[in-house]
Amino acid sequence: MTKITLKGNPIKTSGKLPKVGKMAPNFTLVKSDLSKGKLKDYRGKKVLLNITPSIDTGVCQNSVRKFNEAAAGLENTVILYVSKDLPFAQARFCGAEGIENVITMSDFIKGKFGKRYGVTIESGPMKGLLSRSVVVIDEEGKVVYTEQVPETIDEPNYEAALEALK
Repeated sequence: MTKITLKGNPIKTSGKLPKVGKMAPNFTLVKSDLSKGKLKDYRGKKVLLNITPSIDTGVCQNSVRKFNEAAAGLENTVILYVSKDLPFAQARFCGAEGIENVITMSDFIKGKFGKRYGVTIESGPMKGLLSRSVVVIDEEGKVVYTEQVPETIDEPNYEAALEALK
């Protein structure tokens, strides 16, 4: 269990992020077209998981915009945005913003992703959502970088995450 904060108030998550050097846990999520998306679909590519509580908050929206912009210049890399928002909400935001370099994925059905990655918020007003985190996975499926943002209203360390993709 990891302790993070929301506006300075302590909240807890369901576990810890996967360890660097270990294989990333498999997952199946729902894409914006309602098809299934799995980690194994991206084997052979670098994967950045941009995990947030909700696409309907400014900080979450900023992270999608920034990683979308960065992704345009990255080779053999896929950016996956993961939240528990409905796929329709994710698609609506990305369509309105012209986001084309990020694949949206939702953990809304069973919440297994949040539990496997240790990011399901278990206390406080955002209970059940996913904590703001970044996980970078290499072409072989190993975790090479993780960040669970300690204060939920803060943005992730974009530079460190993008550096891990090089």
